[in-house]
Amino acid sequence: MSIDQKVLLAAVVRLKEAADRDFEKLNAADGALGDGDLGITLRRGMELVSETTDDMPEDLGKALLQCAQAFTKSSGSSYGTLMATGLMAMAKSLKGETAVDASQVSTLVAMARDAMQARGKAEIGGKTVLDSLDAVASATAGKQDAIEVADAASSAVDDALNNFRQTQATIGRARMFGEKTIGMDDPGMLAMQTIIKALANRT
Repeated sequence: MSIDQKVLLAAVVRLKEAADRDFEKLNAADGALGDGDLGITLRRGMELVSETTDDMPEDLGKALLQCAQAFTKSSGSSYGTLMATGLMAMAKSLKGETAVDASQVSTLVAMARDAMQARGKAEIGGKTVLDSLDAVASATAGKQDAIEVADAASSAVDDALNNFRQTQATIGRARMFGEKTIGMDDPGMLAMQTIIKALANRT
């Protein structure tokens, strides 16, 4: 099974529903270590993406660029900016393509991770969304079947949260809370769990 406009549109619907569902949870998690607006950022971003689905291009590069632009407009939050950055990196790679094989998911996620890392000037291992994306890229590498890719991605974001929960955040706003972050989920990683599981249809 390949990813095309139809698959992308269905994923947008699922992600908007997930953003609505996890709105309070993400705001609460972000409120403990940040501004408390992460749920707002994700929901508003998906509302704007949803408003563009009637004229979503078949060209996946253009479609993802449209999604990136929606997140750019959604808020001035750092997470929204990083989301847009990752989407734009994938959009550039998929320019002119109307379908992409599931086997390319790992490469695309790695592209998003690297672009977001460069933009945010962060490092892997700092207990951030980068660690979630790194886990997904690694877990899906070499897999060809769409179901296997979806299962691997879904498990990877869960594992990333579990593996980093007892570590201290060393990057971003959360680092200011020092040892308090031990035993807490990073809000950005929690949001990426919502995103990946919705995209993989494993909620």
